[in-house]
Amino acid sequence: MHGRPRKPQRAVDAAAAATKASKLRDLQSQLIQNHHRRLYTNEAITVSSKLLEINPETNTAWNYRKFVFQQNLHETTDSEHIKSLVNDELRVVEMALRQNPKSYGAWYHRKWILSQGLVDVDFDREFRLLDQLLKADSRNFHGWNYRRFVAKLKDVPEVEELEFTMDMINTNFSNYSSWHNRSALLSRLLNKKAEGFTEREKILTKEYELVLHSLFTDPNDQSGWFYYLWLLHQTITPNEISLISSWPPHESNLVLTANRDTGYYFTNIQKLPIVLYFNKTVQGVNSSSVTVNSMLFKNEDLVWKPLPPTKSEEAACWVTYLQFPDVMSWEAKIYVIEVKIDHSEAIMSSHSGSQSIDPLNFRFSLSLNYDNLEFAESVDELFNWNDSGSLGVESNYLLSSDQLKLSEDQVSEFSKWQMQTVFEEINHFEELSEENCKFGKLTLARLLIAQDAMLSHKTPITEKKIHLRNVLELFDDLMKLDPKHAKYYEDERSLVLLNQVTIDKKSSSSHFSLCGDYISSKLHFCSRMQLRSLSLTRIGYVERLLWVQVLDLSHNKLRSIEGLEALQLLACLNLRNNQICSFTALQPLKLLSYLKVLDISFNQIGAHPVDTTRYLFSPPSTRSLELDKEFLEDCRRSNGWEAVFLFRDLQLIQLDVKNNAVADENFRDLLTKVLPTLTWLDGERIRGVKITRGI
Repeated sequence: MHGRPRKPQRAVDAAAAATKASKLRDLQSQLIQNHHRRLYTNEAITVSSKLLEINPETNTAWNYRKFVFQQNLHETTDSEHIKSLVNDELRVVEMALRQNPKSYGAWYHRKWILSQGLVDVDFDREFRLLDQLLKADSRNFHGWNYRRFVAKLKDVPEVEELEFTMDMINTNFSNYSSWHNRSALLSRLLNKKAEGFTEREKILTKEYELVLHSLFTDPNDQSGWFYYLWLLHQTITPNEISLISSWPPHESNLVLTANRDTGYYFTNIQKLPIVLYFNKTVQGVNSSSVTVNSMLFKNEDLVWKPLPPTKSEEAACWVTYLQFPDVMSWEAKIYVIEVKIDHSEAIMSSHSGSQSIDPLNFRFSLSLNYDNLEFAESVDELFNWNDSGSLGVESNYLLSSDQLKLSEDQVSEFSKWQMQTVFEEINHFEELSEENCKFGKLTLARLLIAQDAMLSHKTPITEKKIHLRNVLELFDDLMKLDPKHAKYYEDERSLVLLNQVTIDKKSSSSHFSLCGDYISSKLHFCSRMQLRSLSLTRIGYVERLLWVQVLDLSHNKLRSIEGLEALQLLACLNLRNNQICSFTALQPLKLLSYLKVLDISFNQIGAHPVDTTRYLFSPPSTRSLELDKEFLEDCRRSNGWEAVFLFRDLQLIQLDVKNNAVADENFRDLLTKVLPTLTWLDGERIRGVKITRGI
């Protein structure tokens, strides 16, 4: 862990090991019998103690002792007896920790006992225990975690704990746990601006001096590097929340029409998304903090949702949908829609407690083209991905990242200290990176990325592109220097590539094409971005692609499509020839209501017997999906529960799944039942032409 090899196990006498194993099995058998019989005698309790002394990882034994403890509490009100019960449990834990100082069950049991609040905690005893353990292993994160628990229980000032981390680092600067605890304490002290911690820049500067001494003393020790990365994050993270991208663009003119020559084409003229993308994850986006004014609907009826949905209701991307059920009753005129974000305490980031800055607003116009409303035929021609179109076309449909911003005032202002600090750190690490130090190269890459993000919008694009090329070279070097972590470097490199491709309109235009005759006459999409064959393993900078309706990501190395849920206009998506291993990796597609054409062929879906994500999606109950017995049997036969969860909410017209391990005839039959709108499957028509409203 953290660059430190495990100690080799001591040689064990075979006969002694066999005797110990026999005793362990006998104790386990007795414990289980006692537990089932709810036998809580002194002899039964002793069995659990002996078992935990040999093997502290027997969770059943810890649970049994909790039952015994609670049973004994019900039978007494004597304070001395209660104190004796508590001390007995604490002694058993200490005995177990001598066997294994990193036993999860033992540490949890001790916390559980003290959390009952039955007796006054002997804090001297607790800190003595911690001192003994941390002297034996100063990096024992269980011990550090328990120290945080005890310090909070005693209400120890965080400043004192911060001083303790400094003492431990001075003893051994390779103590990862000390650095980690220091970062957690400093974060809280700085965020709440505690006494002595109001001068953020001065404090962080001292921390840079501290950690740099560690890094240059032993560049191959990981502990200080992790702290340095936290420190860099504290330096470059904007203090305020800002809206970095939105759709529709400010002052744009949208036409709900079936004619691609008159404006944006929408597959559902009764629903239109408004997307807000912030510079950090935020919560509190609702109809009170964001006002949408129009005579077409009431603001209070709008519901804002985070993308992706989270339990904390916090995300960088938020969406609401304008509903137009009576679109045919519109008058033949232009409607102006205005979006206002007030300076409200409601919009906050839980990570820093920062609030939205100056009020923002943008507007767009919306009209309806009546001449093209009767485009009711569904798709009767196959969407063709093979034709690349005319790349490099200059078009009004191509939007740069600047056009998605409301104004240059939205760009986060970085202080002179932030800029100067990053500049100085780059100078420090340029020399170290030349020595083939992987940590030095990785840190330099991150510093250059940070510097690029902090540069003023007035900085020439050519200068930023030079920085990006340098970063790409660093990640190429890292993949050769440290092949064990090549996938991580590939992910980071992918983000740099996407930054390079989308950094301005000129760069994007080389990957942009107008949809022409190679698309069905019944599918009138405006444009597409072609990001194929870039060796991408990860999606990023989606805030610059909110306008994209057709996206080609084929022939990459994508294992996940996390982030694509922000592209609410996406109607055609090509993921052919990637490294997607499961349908659960495609969950963001469920949030794309416009999606009609999907190609996931030539991936690895079903090829791996163990999918670590699939257990998040257990088979649904028959009642919840209202499935007939035949359909349920199809799901079991094709092992297609993940596909049911993914596709049941989509309205796909064209789907390609061929050359995946899962794509047999049983699975194809399942898809035709899950997707009643599907017309094309693997290039073959499976249903006839229907008459529908829209596509």
